[in-house]
Amino acid sequence: MKILYLSDVFFPRVNGVSTSIATFMAELRKLGHEVHLVAPAYGDEPALEGLHRVRGWTVPFDPEDRIMGFRAMLRTTHELLKDDFDLIHIQTPFVAHRVGVRVAKQTGLPVVETYHTYFQEYLFHYVPFAPRFLMRALARSLSRSQCNRVDAVVVPSRAMEGALRDYGVDNRMERIPTGLRPEDFEHGDGVAFRAKHGIAPDRPTLVHIGRVAFEKNIDFLLRVLKRVSSQVPDVMLVIAGEGPALGSLRKQTQTLKLEDRVKFVGYLDRGGELMDCYRAADAFIFASRTETQGLVLLESMALGVPVVSTSIMGTRDILELEKGALVAKEDEEDFARQVVRLLSDGDLHAQKSREARAYALGEWDAATMARRLSAVYEDLTAAHRRRGKTP
Repeated sequence: MKILYLSDVFFPRVNGVSTSIATFMAELRKLGHEVHLVAPAYGDEPALEGLHRVRGWTVPFDPEDRIMGFRAMLRTTHELLKDDFDLIHIQTPFVAHRVGVRVAKQTGLPVVETYHTYFQEYLFHYVPFAPRFLMRALARSLSRSQCNRVDAVVVPSRAMEGALRDYGVDNRMERIPTGLRPEDFEHGDGVAFRAKHGIAPDRPTLVHIGRVAFEKNIDFLLRVLKRVSSQVPDVMLVIAGEGPALGSLRKQTQTLKLEDRVKFVGYLDRGGELMDCYRAADAFIFASRTETQGLVLLESMALGVPVVSTSIMGTRDILELEKGALVAKEDEEDFARQVVRLLSDGDLHAQKSREARAYALGEWDAATMARRLSAVYEDLTAAHRRRGKTP
């Protein structure tokens, strides 16, 4: 099968959407599918097989991202579709969605969309002058409209499926989370990472990896760190990533007098130092309210690093068995208590570390998820052929 992915984001822009796309593309190719991707150009990124870049503009409030020109993306997509494709898979709800829906209608190809982002609890951070209720209503209306215009919607968690049903999405939905490829989690040098960043080998170290954005609730984690430091005096927090909340978090670090306990290390290369960063941690901490899955939790676990996290939205599916993790309330005192417990109890830490790797790599296998997605593709293309919708 020949599949065209359309996305408003991809590497080198590091986030869960980019990771999901790359993972599924690799596994689908192993199954014999030919997969192409149309995505933004960022600058000097290397050429990759099946990747077609479209130039665009920097987003004013978020300079890491790009807005592709609609016409430019449409031209690129039409040029690709001169070859015989079987299906279009939209990955993001912006220009990629508009182009994908239009060309699907023009060509008669089936079209799938993955709902990656919980916009209801997201938009008001970037349009602060608008009332929250208005932004939430807008997000729900847009999501309902977009999801009902495609042939099927892929969601990564039960919570996201439930939210979309509450919005009024009555379309076919398939719950298929992003899995992990075991070969991606066989390396990582935590000792080298600590040495490079001046962290003593025995210093208790917490790590947060992800986009440094307001909706990730990292300000809450800084307040938790302040509480933890009263019981674990030499505790350190490493924050890896970039994003619009970075300046605010740096100021908060100074206000809380945590400058000697927090390191902001920016973006890290996924094929190298990112894995080193995970491995350097005694625990991975997370408190986002907006995750549709929480892939970074599984990545940490796959490297044997136990997690302390709240269980909200998509992370519930990962954390419901508490394998490799301690679940905390979104309460500074309770979260700090769980962190101190994990750092202070060697037997508990060893148990959670063993559980984490076995659980992440055993029950969240990328090949299995790709086979499930492939079955959806096959079903949709067969249905379209029966209805005579292909050109």
